[in-house]
Formats: sequence, C-alpha cells, structure tokens
Amino acid sequence: MHALISGAGIAGPVLAYWLCRNGWQVTVVDRATDMRAGDGGHAVDLFGPAVEVIERMGLLDRVTGARTANDTITLFREGRRPITVATADLAGGISGRHVEIMRGTLAGFLHEATLDDVDYRFGTVIDRLDAGRATLSDGTTIEADLIVGADGLHSGVRRLVFGAERDHRRFLGAYLGVYTLPDVLGAGPTVAAFTAPGLAATVYPTRTEGLSRALFLARTPEEIPHDRRDPRAQKRLLRELVGDALGPRVATVLEHAGAAGDFYLDDISQIRMDTWSRGPVTLVGDAGYGPGPAVGGGTSLAAAGAYVLAARLRDVTVAGIPTALREYEDALAAPVRNSRRIGPAVLNAIVPRSRSQVWATAQVMRLLPHLPAAVRDRLTAFGGGPAAMLDGLTLP
Repeated sequence: MHALISGAGIAGPVLAYWLCRNGWQVTVVDRATDMRAGDGGHAVDLFGPAVEVIERMGLLDRVTGARTANDTITLFREGRRPITVATADLAGGISGRHVEIMRGTLAGFLHEATLDDVDYRFGTVIDRLDAGRATLSDGTTIEADLIVGADGLHSGVRRLVFGAERDHRRFLGAYLGVYTLPDVLGAGPTVAAFTAPGLAATVYPTRTEGLSRALFLARTPEEIPHDRRDPRAQKRLLRELVGDALGPRVATVLEHAGAAGDFYLDDISQIRMDTWSRGPVTLVGDAGYGPGPAVGGGTSLAAAGAYVLAARLRDVTVAGIPTALREYEDALAAPVRNSRRIGPAVLNAIVPRSRSQVWATAQVMRLLPHLPAAVRDRLTAFGGGPAAMLDGLTLP
C-alpha cells in the first residue's frame, strides 16, 4: 500500500519510518527546498513516550549525544544581581525521562533514518485532493491509499479537506519569534533569560561555536494582521511587540534580527478539531492537535501520535484503513484533550502578566536550589504540564 505524507519535519519522518517497516510504500512532500537539518530551529523537548519512540527507532544514543548542553539558566535584571539556577532544578517536575535537542538536529537524524526507504520530494506541496488522488504543485499526481497531513499549524492538507484554518484555530494570546545571531551577550554556556510584563526572552548557545539563538514570547490581547510571507514585515512586528521593555542587552539582540536568515515569527495557537480524519486522509501533530508552538510538548505529542498511527495501520488492508484511523483517534483522545490546557497554563507560568509576577518569578528562581526536591518538583510541574499531557499513553 502507498502512503503520501505532507510534511518532512518530525512527525512525517517518524510515521514514514514505521510505515516502511510495515511494508508500505511512502512518499513525503514538503514545501521547503531541503531538509532544514543541522543546528537550526529552536530547542524542542522529547518527553516519556516520545523518548521511547526514538529509542525503538535505534536513535536514542545519537539524540542523547546531541542534546543541548544548556545546564544553567541566568535571569538578568537591570540594576540587580543576576540569578543563576541549574536547568535540572527547573525541569525536575516536568518529566523523569526528558531530552532537549535542536529541532534541525532531530529532523536530520530522522531524515537519515528514512532516506533509503522513503521517496522525499522537497519544494513540493499538495495542491488538490480528490479522495485518494493528490495533485502536487509540480504538476504530478499520486494515487495513495492513505494521505497524511503532518504539515504543521498552517496545514495545507487540513485546509483542503476540512476547510479554512480560521474554523479550527484558537489564538492563545501570544507570539513566538526565533532567530540565530552571533554570541553578542558573551554569557557563555548559560541560557540568558529576561522578563517584563507580557514579555519573556531567552538567548542560548547553539552547538555551533560563536552562534546563539534568541527566542521571544510576547503577549497581545488580539491577533495582529501580518504577512507571514514577508520576513521584513515579521521582523518589524517583533520589534514592535518587544520594544525596549527588556533592557539594553535585549536591544542589542534585537539589532541582529534584521540580518537573520532563519528568522521565524508566528502566533501561538492551537488547532481544535472533533475529528482529524476524513476518508483516506488524516492529520498528525500540530496539523490536527497540539498544545501550541513554544509551550512545550508539541514535538512529543506529534512523535508519539505518528507512532500510534503507524501501529494502528500495521497489517491492515485498504478496507481496514477507516477503522484504523478511528482507533488512532481514540488512542490519542486523552492526550489531545490534555494538550488543550497546556498552552495557556505554560504561557501563564513563563510569560509574566504584571510587575508583581516578574518579581515573584525572580524570587522562585532564587529560592529553588535551596528547596527540598519534592517542593521543587511541584513548583516546576506547570500544574501537570507538557510531560503530564502524555500520561496514560501506552505505546503499542
């Protein structure tokens, strides 16, 4: 049988790997002109079941060996002494099994693991769908028994099959900006953190010497119209959202946004759907569900979801695909429900709304290393956050 997957990020290659292991022919298309592997993207988290998926693929040693080495976080405050804490103290309540890795590095490992078996077509998207017949943007057509949208928050497959994005997307009240820049802060191996009411920023070292990555979270009560296809407009929007509220160090970081070739800005939103399968088409990850970009857990839910889907499709006939898709949705129902509260909860925890919350965050960081482990774990669990979203999900 033949599967056509749109999206070569994380969920697409994971699904492709396991489908190929089950004897499927797999084609993966992606809008990007190449794999976007390497040290790019922002840091992503693998929790619990997602770590197990990577382990079952035989990639855990490579992934663990390439994890980020951000062992401390330093909160910088204008006119006050910085506060440095161990990352392990801040992550103690999140998960007992956790790996943080740069998105591009993980994508590269997954691509290499599937390259010999999967027909990858970059610079190509699905333009039209008619049941199991897909017309691609390069004019070719593909007949597939299964079509999967693993193409992210702004999924083209979802739009073609389920209608306009506005009917399914819920804005969570914040924007995310990410880009690479020279190590202008000279903060060394620590993650440099900055907060102000409605804003949070981190600047952390990459695995490439002399380069850092900046990540901004900015609250806004309403969506701000902007052209996602115009990098200059996106960079202007980030500067407007941040302004000078985070101090001169961050102003220096913002000066490098204009020259960044990997600049990314998007709203933090969730896709909420009662069902994400129709006929021979289904969705995986942020295309159909997920807590939202930058709030943690989306990559893990996507990887685990892709594995569950492949497991449900093991040994099925074409006639059995609709049943397998229903079983896939049933297996993911609880984690997806849980994911819908993760985004708002994490945003409330990491992006302060007021000066008093800015002050309280600093005090928690200052006291954290001196607290008993059980208390630290409760304080850093984000109310049952990204990792707990996957509690109860048992991989087949």
